[in-house]
Amino acid sequence: MARAPPSSTRAGAWRTSRLSRRTFRGRPRLPGWHQSPIAAAGALNTVQFPSRQEPAVDLSAAETFLRVTLLDVGLKVLAAIAFWVVGRWLIGRVIGIVRATMNRNSIDPTLTKYLGSIINIALNIALVLGILGYFGVQTTSFAAMLAGAGVAIGAAWSGMLGNFAAGAFMLVLRPFKVGDFVTVGGVTGTVHELGLFGTTLITPDNVMTLIGNGKIFADTIQNFSTLPVRRVDRVAQLSGAVDLAEARTRLREAVSRIPNVQTSPAPEVNLLDLNLLGPVIAVRPYCDNQHYWQVYFDTNEAIVRTCKEAGWPAPTPASITMLSGLPEFERRGELKGRTGLEAAAM
Repeated sequence: MARAPPSSTRAGAWRTSRLSRRTFRGRPRLPGWHQSPIAAAGALNTVQFPSRQEPAVDLSAAETFLRVTLLDVGLKVLAAIAFWVVGRWLIGRVIGIVRATMNRNSIDPTLTKYLGSIINIALNIALVLGILGYFGVQTTSFAAMLAGAGVAIGAAWSGMLGNFAAGAFMLVLRPFKVGDFVTVGGVTGTVHELGLFGTTLITPDNVMTLIGNGKIFADTIQNFSTLPVRRVDRVAQLSGAVDLAEARTRLREAVSRIPNVQTSPAPEVNLLDLNLLGPVIAVRPYCDNQHYWQVYFDTNEAIVRTCKEAGWPAPTPASITMLSGLPEFERRGELKGRTGLEAAAM
């Protein structure tokens, strides 16, 4: 008996059922697939899908690493500070012992200061390298880097290094020492300090002057304190009418009475030169270095006083004017208003 054709509603449901069976054929069937759509949706909500689990981080190991690292770095920093403090104290003690030993042996104070500065720099560099080595820094590479920096600095500061080298040569040759009265680099004064790069002078007008050692070593050096006795050189221009022997005797006696003038060697009063005005007398007393300027000024006063007491013209320089090739009346006109010495010279 033939089956009656289904109605349109039943036909649609039948095709949907067949399509659903074809779609899910060969696939895993979820719970409630055979149930109603509402029940199937509820079943889907209860399905537990596997979730991705993040790998667990071991925080205890990280904390241990940080704790050990920070503790090690902190201990090294504290040790470096302790090394620096103790090292600086030891360097000060060593320099003090070296200077005290050199002072006991009556070594030049200039040499003592110079060597103390060099030892201080060398020991501080050694201390810094030792601390870097304690931290694990390769000191050999650091030394090479320091040498390269030294070459660059030397090229940029050639003048400063020249002053340093000149200071080293002056330390060896020792042309002067602290307290000497010298003329160096065109400056005259008392040596106050000899440094690594420059020398400090106190000029007679009480001005502190710093001169580079390179300029000092390249120029003439005059040391007025090396020899204990110094000579004062003065001259006196006398008139032609003055008796030369009497003038020498009077001036010698006047200079000998000046305080702090040496008796051995005795003062020198000699004929230095002759010109149209008369004889020129050289007056040269000797004295100690510390009395030089006092004897210098007193000698000037003694010359003026002696000439005044003897009634001679003042021993001052006079200009000499020579006229030639002029008529007699012009020469007479030129002589008017001139001094006796100038007129006599024409």
